[in-house]
Amino acid sequence: MGGSPINSIVKICHLCNGTVQNGTATGQFCSRSGGLIDGRCCLRGKENTSNVVYVIGLDLSNCSLSHVENLQEASTAAMIDLSMNLLLTLDDSLFEGFIQLGSLILPSNLVCPGGNASWEKVEVKGETVLCEGQKDICNQTGHLSLTCPENSLCSADGPGLFQCDCVEDFHGYKCLREGQFPIIQVFGPLGASAFLVSILLWVTQRRKAKLV
Repeated sequence: MGGSPINSIVKICHLCNGTVQNGTATGQFCSRSGGLIDGRCCLRGKENTSNVVYVIGLDLSNCSLSHVENLQEASTAAMIDLSMNLLLTLDDSLFEGFIQLGSLILPSNLVCPGGNASWEKVEVKGETVLCEGQKDICNQTGHLSLTCPENSLCSADGPGLFQCDCVEDFHGYKCLREGQFPIIQVFGPLGASAFLVSILLWVTQRRKAKLV
């Protein structure tokens, strides 16, 4: 694969044994993308760094997985393969923040996260289902329930998921407060309180130490 050696500390790459194989969908994707194979991951190094990497492909196929609880280390992945596992369900929240995910391969008994409407193409092939081309839910029409409050904008947050971000100069509950967030007024008293508590605990511990 392309790229120079990178010291990876991404734990999810070694969630199960083996490495990404050249002939697999993830392997082919990694080769086209110029990534570097590390265990079950296709990695890419960030520019101008020697040891900072991010996951662009993840192959956890045929890993005898019965459940998957956390994939956040691979939230930057464009391709994920979870096929040939014993998975019965997948929570949509598992892919929260996976806005770059464009290709997801699952066991055929599962449905694509967010439903078929969240993908450009859903195709069943033998024992697998391919979810391809994640749609930006904020750009779809006819979804009145997705309307964000005034002074905020909808932004995609993964397959079928979205969040409402306050526009500039607005903050707080439903983005109703105007002006810059009062950082000093909010965190100043908290910091002072924490400092005083620390001093009190230190003095108390010193008194106890002298008594002993």
